[in-house]
Amino acid sequence: MRVRDVQSLLAGAFMMPSSDAPDGDEDSGLPDPADRSRRNPASPSSAAPDDPRRDPASPSSATPDHPRHPSAPPTDGDPFPAPASPPESSPASPSTPPPSPHPTNSTNPTPQVPRSMAAPSRDGELRRTFPAFAARPADDTRFAESWWGNAWVTALEEGALDVKRLARGRGYAQEGHVDAITVTPGLVLAYVRGSRPRPYRVQVRLRTLDDADWTRFLDAVAERPGHIAALLDKEMPQYLADCGVPLLPGPGDLDPHCSCPDRGHPCKHAAALCYQTARLLDADPFVLLLLRGRGERQLLDALSRLSAARAARAAQEQQPAPVAGVRATEALDPERRLPPLPAPLPVPPHPEQPPVYPAAPGGPDPFALDQLATDAAARAHAMLGTGRDPVTELTLWQDAVRLAAARPGSGLTAATRALYASLAAATDRTPADLARAVAAWRQGGLEGLTVLEEPWDPPAGRFDRARPLLLAADLPAFRPWHNRLTHPRGHVQLRLGRDGLWYPYESEPGHDDWWPRGTPDLDPVGALTGLDPAGALDDLGFAPPEA
Repeated sequence: MRVRDVQSLLAGAFMMPSSDAPDGDEDSGLPDPADRSRRNPASPSSAAPDDPRRDPASPSSATPDHPRHPSAPPTDGDPFPAPASPPESSPASPSTPPPSPHPTNSTNPTPQVPRSMAAPSRDGELRRTFPAFAARPADDTRFAESWWGNAWVTALEEGALDVKRLARGRGYAQEGHVDAITVTPGLVLAYVRGSRPRPYRVQVRLRTLDDADWTRFLDAVAERPGHIAALLDKEMPQYLADCGVPLLPGPGDLDPHCSCPDRGHPCKHAAALCYQTARLLDADPFVLLLLRGRGERQLLDALSRLSAARAARAAQEQQPAPVAGVRATEALDPERRLPPLPAPLPVPPHPEQPPVYPAAPGGPDPFALDQLATDAAARAHAMLGTGRDPVTELTLWQDAVRLAAARPGSGLTAATRALYASLAAATDRTPADLARAVAAWRQGGLEGLTVLEEPWDPPAGRFDRARPLLLAADLPAFRPWHNRLTHPRGHVQLRLGRDGLWYPYESEPGHDDWWPRGTPDLDPVGALTGLDPAGALDDLGFAPPEA
């Protein structure tokens, strides 16, 4: 009795449907009464001619159309072994098998299929196993995002003979019926679940490239360094597909095989595997190269050797440049005349703008970097034009005023206020002192700053002639003090610089708070006119002389 139970279990685990069953019966999930009578374990003589119960170890059970017996060892050409049925449980065991999602009967118990039938422990350079993809939403019908993944899908769909089988295969792939996928040279292998308990073993074969094709492909990749970088970044340049090597499959190049009774090209199980393979290619183009016969490490090593050989060959072919020099006897000859120096390059019309420096946590202040880069460009431009750096002659305070004056604005923004505060603290001045000095620098540069801070006694002549000129313009008599002429009301002041220019200043009435205003001029009356051309000085009694 126990022997009969074992025969019943094995017969149900490895029973294949009849080869003349229609396509729709494979996925119906309902047992056929006539088929049950043929598969009755009590009648071994009624088994079909290709029933694996005839000889579990026979070669026919190892063909792509029939899974091997679980007791048979895996062959060398099989990337991973066929699923094995679990051992028979003891009748006294308290554990019960989990319920099967498919209808069963007492005479043909359903075998318990393992969760995954791949063997990733056997992976190597020429064998890669990828875990099964999860089910996808029904409205997500895309199986590839890259152009090479879509080329794989196009080859599948253009070479198919039945659109309905493709649609069902696409549905299988979306629902996650494809188990882990194993890729070896020229072969993609996976188990695909239909509506029957036991999954089907599916293979998709693709011709591998010969040595001549690989030589052309490697030459095309090594021709441009960017191609190697693109492959390492999991990208496939379009140029590599057009280099004369049949890298991507065309219609009819995919050769599917399935253990199901359907002889469509491809069947829905093979179509599901092809669609999921497109997702593998989309994520890693080295999967396509492995299918064509070469592993990733093997290709990268070959490219490294090829690039090194090309660089060495280019270095050998390059002729060494002649070394320019003069014989010692000629160099020490006292009558030798040196050739004239080449003409210098023209100075750019203006310094270029520095790049924008991004802000980074813990990094330098981008505002300060921009300030320093702008200043360095301006100093370099000045040295190219004049041959000297004017900054080297400045004091610390003068250099701080120059840096602050080079920043656009008048200190109203937060960044400019921060700059003013830091420069003032470095020179032991206040931000107000720095702002007044910046106004003087913008009025006349270093001479304008000197006029602001250093009174001096000008010689007689030019300074003395200024007062009659002001009286001739119907202005009251200005009070002299050193190099300064001040209006009696205290609103306006003129300061004579050592460069001979008059610098206009203004202050609030009753306050000795003079600020540079306007543009310096050789004529004191002209300096006042430039101070307020709109006529706001009429209240001071200013009347320009008639022409």
